[in-house]
Amino acid sequence: MRTSLVHSLLAFALTASLTGCTVNAASRVPIPAPNADATLAKTSGKQTAVFAGGCFWGTQAVFERVKGVLKTTTGYSGGSASSATYDQVTTETTGHAESVQVVFDPSKITYGELLRIFFSVAHDPTQRNRQGPDVGTSYRSAIFYANDEQKRLATAYIQQLDQAHIFPHPIATQVVPLKGFYRAEDYHQDYALHNPDNPYILVCDRPKIEALKQQFPDLFVDYKGGK
Repeated sequence: MRTSLVHSLLAFALTASLTGCTVNAASRVPIPAPNADATLAKTSGKQTAVFAGGCFWGTQAVFERVKGVLKTTTGYSGGSASSATYDQVTTETTGHAESVQVVFDPSKITYGELLRIFFSVAHDPTQRNRQGPDVGTSYRSAIFYANDEQKRLATAYIQQLDQAHIFPHPIATQVVPLKGFYRAEDYHQDYALHNPDNPYILVCDRPKIEALKQQFPDLFVDYKGGK
């Protein structure tokens, strides 16, 4: 479960530094772009991607600051609607992963570019059933694909990165069909934005935002809320 906020910032920072909140946040160079990707659409539209990369606060904080992303929503995927509540999901018995639904304009950004950001700065894709201090299947790394094209691109990119040994360990990200996305409770929406001084946000999520700004300056937007 997510580390309790009653712990001191010092103790939390030590735990996070030892276990790692994100693998590439300290790097100034993003991982290679996918060899296989969709082309930018000729007209504006809306497409949806769903990613799970540990605590959904940080995953949302990254994607809502990406140019071409129209809306992000925190929620749960992988289990049933009847068990899609935070209290149930944190029992690690529901099959859900904390996830973020990303609605994007395919004329502004490609699915492959979203994948690159997901693997570069949003989380550590080599950690299995955890992210940093958060342990359990609800914090697993997963791509919930909406169609065969998303499945093909995600699978190909993972293979590309593993073959190039971009990470020190094999990628543990699951690529599974999207069977449902269930919106999380209101207080989880834009949590990092509304709680910038929270120790968890400062230690685990703020570095991801800074890494996005450094590694993808052409795609970074200063999110103020209200999308």
